[in-house]
Amino acid sequence: MFHCKISNAKVFCFIICITMQPFQIFSQAERPNIIFILTDDQRWDALKYAGNPIIETPEMDALAKSGTYFKNAFSSTPICAASRASILTGLYERTHGYTFQKPMLQQPYAEIMYPKLLKDKGYYLGFFGKLGVNIDNPKQYFDQSDFYDRAEWPDRRGYFYKTIDKDTVHLTRYSGFQAQEFIRNAPKEKPFCLSIFFSAPHAQDPSKEQYFWQEKSNHLYANVVIPPPLLSDDKYFNQLPAEVKQGFNRTRWKWRFDTPEKYQNSIKGYYRMITEIDNEIGLLRKLLKEKRLADNTIIIVMGDNGYFTGDRQLADKWLMYDVSVRIPLIIYDPRKNDPSSIETMVLNIDVTKSILEFAGLQAPKNYQGISLKPFLSKGNNYNSGRKSILIEHLWNLPDIPSSEGIRTDRWKYFRYRLIKAPEELYDLKNDSLETINLAVNTKNSKVIKHLRKLLDARSEKYRSEKLVPDESEVAGMKF
Repeated sequence: MFHCKISNAKVFCFIICITMQPFQIFSQAERPNIIFILTDDQRWDALKYAGNPIIETPEMDALAKSGTYFKNAFSSTPICAASRASILTGLYERTHGYTFQKPMLQQPYAEIMYPKLLKDKGYYLGFFGKLGVNIDNPKQYFDQSDFYDRAEWPDRRGYFYKTIDKDTVHLTRYSGFQAQEFIRNAPKEKPFCLSIFFSAPHAQDPSKEQYFWQEKSNHLYANVVIPPPLLSDDKYFNQLPAEVKQGFNRTRWKWRFDTPEKYQNSIKGYYRMITEIDNEIGLLRKLLKEKRLADNTIIIVMGDNGYFTGDRQLADKWLMYDVSVRIPLIIYDPRKNDPSSIETMVLNIDVTKSILEFAGLQAPKNYQGISLKPFLSKGNNYNSGRKSILIEHLWNLPDIPSSEGIRTDRWKYFRYRLIKAPEELYDLKNDSLETINLAVNTKNSKVIKHLRKLLDARSEKYRSEKLVPDESEVAGMKF
């Protein structure tokens, strides 16, 4: 565990000094506007450009085709609260220590969030939608903001409770409307950074229907039969630890996917909600052109985590399999004219560092991601030096077993942290769906030993980089 004998106040002052020191500011004319769009539970292949033959995402596809598309993007932690804290701070969950049922994000971490750093350096900041992180007075980090998520009603009101001109609208439409108003009214003398964190396509958990979309989308996919999940056979479910088979992943599968009728309705609803986000992106791009801002506005589209859509007879995320951690990521910079599709593994925390560098700022030295900016000009010819990534889910909740792992281009190794369950090893080159656990074969002992050692070292490194100790009530949770 990380220990600190000096006061939190002194630690805070020290951290602020070392993190703010390397900042540079460039001339006003050189700084682009930035729009960062985050979707909730959109898995990597819920995108036509990724090869999905059914879903309609023409605006995202256009951005990917003319920009930089990252084929192998991952969330460092597959759960929304911790992932969003990582996206805001550029740090692993093991470092910032924030997830569900935690106190608010500690102030030293809030001080290095990308919105604060951009605002301090002259950007005009906007945020609309699901922040997902409890922060002391979050409005102080934005010039314009509105924080909201799905309401707790066990019906369509979970998504339909906001109004425009006295008409109740879906949260996706409301977020898009607010984003457009922000662009229309942003001061011309400043560059802006607008973050739109949509609540869709997240299911409405308390509701029997689960997925809610706008009436205009009823026709979408109506005459399509969605193919079953690739790993729907009982044998893939039976291979899971008992705690997973009895946990929330299975419970939510029963809510959404346990009959053919539920499966068809849920996937179509899930796709409709993503297409509606795509519609809002189209409206934003049209407005940017009208306002003559399109040529100097970077657009980033990313998911917060992956998603089980019936794979292994599970729903939601939380686990270390690729469908749970792999996400869509597109960066479109209109100033670049060299579209590319990147094979290198990248992370959600890389986007944080990249946003600052797009703005002409040098990111804090304690950011743990890499900058994706070089990929935009060099494509796959750029070597980031990254050979592996850490993935983790640290929340100590019995219904969602905690796990951690290492992924390379070839191998995926992971283990559960707080339950007794076998280690898992997959040869991604020959088994991309992760169906054969090679950890049971002794001939793979050298690979397992190497990856286990790498995981231990990486875990200790990020644990040692905490800015302040965990709060006393969570210090014993082995973060």
